[in-house]
Amino acid sequence: MTGRRREILILGAAGLAAAAAGFLAGPLLTGSTGDEAALKSASFPDLEGKTRTLAEWQGRVLVVNFWATWCAPCREEIPLLVETARKYGPQGLKIVGIAIDNRSKVAEYAKNIHIEYPVLLAEADGLDLMRKLGNGSGGLPYTVIVDRQGELAQRKLGAYKGPELEAALAPLFRS
Repeated sequence: MTGRRREILILGAAGLAAAAAGFLAGPLLTGSTGDEAALKSASFPDLEGKTRTLAEWQGRVLVVNFWATWCAPCREEIPLLVETARKYGPQGLKIVGIAIDNRSKVAEYAKNIHIEYPVLLAEADGLDLMRKLGNGSGGLPYTVIVDRQGELAQRKLGAYKGPELEAALAPLFRS
């Protein structure tokens, strides 16, 4: 093999490796998976049976929390979300719970705990949306935060704690 041919092969292989790395790492580095459209177009019934889409809250900071009544960390996180909705709601925040559970259990729990933000019923269909949004394991709770422009600002697998959620939201409300 000539030196020139070897050099071309090495450069070609390096170029392919760099392209593959960019393709795989790009969404992680930019925070975008291209699935903002899947989130905006997602529609599920609310507790009253009315079909709602997440696009309804476009232009607001949106916290979408996937949860279930049987998930202990989810139940621990919900009071924080209720409090956060009260605090930041006047500034343009909307929290939406997407329950990966059945209607009767969710309705009873939401009533008992006084969930004041919209709760949508996704049942198993919510797992597919979570996976599209970066939660490959399907674990709960899973939360995505969307800025006013509709871009995914943050994703988190596991329950938020107060200071952590405050830190995630604060930059989205600065002028």
